[in-house]
Amino acid sequence: MSNAATAYLVAMSWLWPFGDDVTPDKDETIRSLEERDVVVQPSEPIQNSAELARDNYRAFLDLVGDDAQLSVEAMRRLADIELEINEARQLSENIDALEHVGYQNAIELYTKLLERYPEYERNDMVRYQLARAYESAADPEAALVTLNALVADYPQTTLFDEVQFRRGEMLFINKRYGPAEDAYASVVDYGDTSTYYEQSLYKLGWARFKQSFLDESFDPFFELLDRKLPEDTEAAPMALDESLSRPERELVADTFRVLSISFSYLDGPETIDEYFARTSQPTFAHIIYANLGDLYLGKERFADAAKTYRAYVERDPLHFRAPELQNRVIEAYKQGGFPSEVLGAKGEYVDRYGMDTAFWTSRAREDHPAVVTNLKSNLNDLAQFYHAKAQQEESRPDYQTAARWYRKYLDYFPGEDDSANTNFLLAEILYESGDYAQATSEYEATAYTYALHERSSEAGYAALLAYQRHEETLDDPVQKNDWHQLYLDSGLRFADTYPEHPQAAPVLTTVAEDLFEQRQFDLAIGVARNVVTKQPVPERELLDTSWTVIAHSYFDLERFAEAETAYLSLQPLIPDEEAERQVEIRERIASSVYKQGEQARAAGDLGAAVSNFRRVGLVAAGSPVIESAEYDAASALIELEDWPAAANVLEAFRRDFPDSEFQEEATRRLAVVYLKGGDQARAASEFERMASAASATPEMRREALWQATDLYRDTGNGAKETALLQRIIAEYPEPLAESIEARLRLADIAGNLGDTEGRRRWLTDIIDADAAAGAGRTDRSKFLAAKATLELAEPQRLAFSAMRLSIPLKQSLAVKKDLMEALIASYGKASEYGVAEVTTAATFRIGEAYQQFSKDLLESERPTDLSADALEQYDILLEEQAFPFEEQAIDLYKANAVRAADGVYDEWVQRSYEALAVLLPARYAKYERSENALATLN
Repeated sequence: MSNAATAYLVAMSWLWPFGDDVTPDKDETIRSLEERDVVVQPSEPIQNSAELARDNYRAFLDLVGDDAQLSVEAMRRLADIELEINEARQLSENIDALEHVGYQNAIELYTKLLERYPEYERNDMVRYQLARAYESAADPEAALVTLNALVADYPQTTLFDEVQFRRGEMLFINKRYGPAEDAYASVVDYGDTSTYYEQSLYKLGWARFKQSFLDESFDPFFELLDRKLPEDTEAAPMALDESLSRPERELVADTFRVLSISFSYLDGPETIDEYFARTSQPTFAHIIYANLGDLYLGKERFADAAKTYRAYVERDPLHFRAPELQNRVIEAYKQGGFPSEVLGAKGEYVDRYGMDTAFWTSRAREDHPAVVTNLKSNLNDLAQFYHAKAQQEESRPDYQTAARWYRKYLDYFPGEDDSANTNFLLAEILYESGDYAQATSEYEATAYTYALHERSSEAGYAALLAYQRHEETLDDPVQKNDWHQLYLDSGLRFADTYPEHPQAAPVLTTVAEDLFEQRQFDLAIGVARNVVTKQPVPERELLDTSWTVIAHSYFDLERFAEAETAYLSLQPLIPDEEAERQVEIRERIASSVYKQGEQARAAGDLGAAVSNFRRVGLVAAGSPVIESAEYDAASALIELEDWPAAANVLEAFRRDFPDSEFQEEATRRLAVVYLKGGDQARAASEFERMASAASATPEMRREALWQATDLYRDTGNGAKETALLQRIIAEYPEPLAESIEARLRLADIAGNLGDTEGRRRWLTDIIDADAAAGAGRTDRSKFLAAKATLELAEPQRLAFSAMRLSIPLKQSLAVKKDLMEALIASYGKASEYGVAEVTTAATFRIGEAYQQFSKDLLESERPTDLSADALEQYDILLEEQAFPFEEQAIDLYKANAVRAADGVYDEWVQRSYEALAVLLPARYAKYERSENALATLN
């Protein structure tokens, strides 16, 4: 036999039996597994190879003598070969017994090795092989003793889990279930890395079961099932998964069977519940309950079977398997012949798995057709049973029960072919039981909520009869009136379904009014339109009422265009004597058109908004709404930037509604409209009007005056501009920054008009205003005052320059000197403002005055009566008098010139340099250089 075949034989020698009977009745047990055939496919044998090896090892053992290392290995190998030879022979000859001589040889070799070499490092394997030899030699007790010693002496052996499993098997076969339990438990404790882990779980459970430790057997059995069973899904049938191998399926089935037997020995489903309460509920819990129930059913314990199925349903009613177990409850009671229990179980099925229950929260009915089918069947059975029973016994509770099941069916399956007939049966049940109020609802549902069927008209007429019967039972006037209104509603519906009825139009009109009062506007419109379009044409009163309902409903729905049309249709129907109502409808028309404008504006269609706002006056002359409509039309035109049209509307608004609260706002808008439209003159006029508005604040008036002033200036209306500037100065002296600008503009206007005196007066006013401002002075006010001072000195300068020194010189010189001193004083005042450009100008002008005075002295008129020598002396004297003035002029020009170093290089600094170039040419007349003058000075 080949090595592979031999190894296979060795492995097969350890497939020991599992034990004897499962139950005290000696039914089929797991020991029957021993009877299953094991097919071995041997390879082609090498003739006598093992025997030759054995002989060689014997010879080798004789040769090595005292060499311990070689001897121990040879002895171990020889014993292994002896064992293999005998096992192979036993397997190949398919015999149960074999003379024990061959095995005894192996046993002696293993025993001798252990005695001679107690420290051999592989003695755990030697003992393992010795135990095999004892077992093969039909000495299981010796094998067990050997294995016991092995685990005791070698607790860390790598064979620990296998040895313990073999021990457990031997002990189990010998019905020593307690020690066997310990051995299997050792393998389980070893962990699931062991190849014997799952088998040990299985046998551990059995060992405990055999000892009647039923509660203790559950844990290993359930752990085994957890490992073997795949996840249960809603799409899978409630059967063992086909992905398991046949041995695995048999193992799982047997585990379920022993669990069912165990639970049946205890308290059945209560024990299951208690166990899951202590641990946790596995995904296959439904199979546990189902198997136990099936076990009871097989033993015709029908009530126990139903109780077990129901226990799971009550434990996990939303599980997708729960409806199937509830159905088994029904079937168990059927098989047991318990009709009342069957009805109760069917009711439970409906209550638990009706389409409105939590079971369907995240499930689609098409995914669970069996549940839907059973639900329909149970509902029909329940309803029909109680209906027949109620008619037979005239029992009101039975009527009510039948009605409940009919309702359930209709709730769950409203679109079925028999739903209309079921609804009619429900109505009949209610009518027969005297519940007329509910009967009316169901008759109406039968008549009006289904497609036309053979009982449609019958149900509609029956509804009216039920209304009448219920009204007869009412005593309270309010209730009676309310119910009568419902009766009318039903009657109108009936009449509407059959329009040839002579009371159809009155009934529809009443319905329309009721719907409007209930604010069901769309329905009210639909019903009322049926009246106004009826042929032949109904009476005027019915048309009046119906058009009123239509128009008011459209208005409340904010469908204002349709409301306008309806009100216009209603208007001719109102009698002349109802003047107040005519006014009311006119205002409704006005409001409808106005609201259309508002809607168009909100939608951004400003053109349509304007059209509707302006149309109010056309369709409802004299309506108070026109005022708001015209104003809103102007606002929309402004948004459209249609300035001419906006101006026309606003002008008309101001004219037509003089008492309107929007008068002043209209003026403000007109001002903007004219301004945007380029009509500055009219805009100015409107701003001027705004400045006089009673409600305007001082700030608003001042701003309006300035705006008008600017516009008058832009249009060249100087008179208006001047008048408003003077008004600003008079009415709003503060803030100074604005009033002083107004003075400047008035000075400029006077100057442009050639009004020298007027300009002088306003320049003086600028100076006075700045001086009077005190702490309120600003840089701008000081600047303007300085410029004004400078300008006001100009006439003095011209007068000073124009005066010539003449004979008698003393008199003219005195006048000239006075003019110069006054001029210098004026320029001095200008300089005091600290405005750079004014200071440089004043400094230059003062220097210029000194230079002019020097020049005028030299060019003064000479006396005519002087001799030549006297004249010469006279000239020398004049030069001596003129020279200091020229020096003074030079100093002032220099003072201006040095300002260039500080970054001041204006016209007056430049003119100072020019003057110095003339007076001191050697130093300042250097124009040939091209550098920037300011850069050169720096």
